[in-house]
Amino acid sequence: MNKIEHIGIAVKNLEESNKLFSSLFGEAHYKIEDVLSEGVRTSFFKSGPNKIELLEATNSDSPIAKFIEKKGEGIHHIAFAVDDIKSEIERLKTEGFIVLNEEPKRGADNKWVAFLHPKSTNGVLIELCQDIKD
Repeated sequence: MNKIEHIGIAVKNLEESNKLFSSLFGEAHYKIEDVLSEGVRTSFFKSGPNKIELLEATNSDSPIAKFIEKKGEGIHHIAFAVDDIKSEIERLKTEGFIVLNEEPKRGADNKWVAFLHPKSTNGVLIELCQDIKD
């Protein structure tokens, strides 16, 4: 794992949260993107070298809707950049982590993504991210 790629924050209302975080960071988000496979709309902010991803559910069955229903708004996941997501998935499985995606899937911000179950990471949902090379 190379670095923290971004921190994901689950929100109920993306428009209101964009205003809040724009005030916090002193600048607007740089991207809004729907991830249909996950039932979310995302918004990205930069703070120095760091990125924050806001996630709003687009349907009641999405993981974000379920997260907010159970825990409320707040930090949803920490994402780490990796060079080779497939080999990292295999390495982490060998180390005993519970991988939620046997195969990476297309995520927001032009990334391949996979997740580790919080039960195997002290309650923190971990996302692995690799840039998609076109």
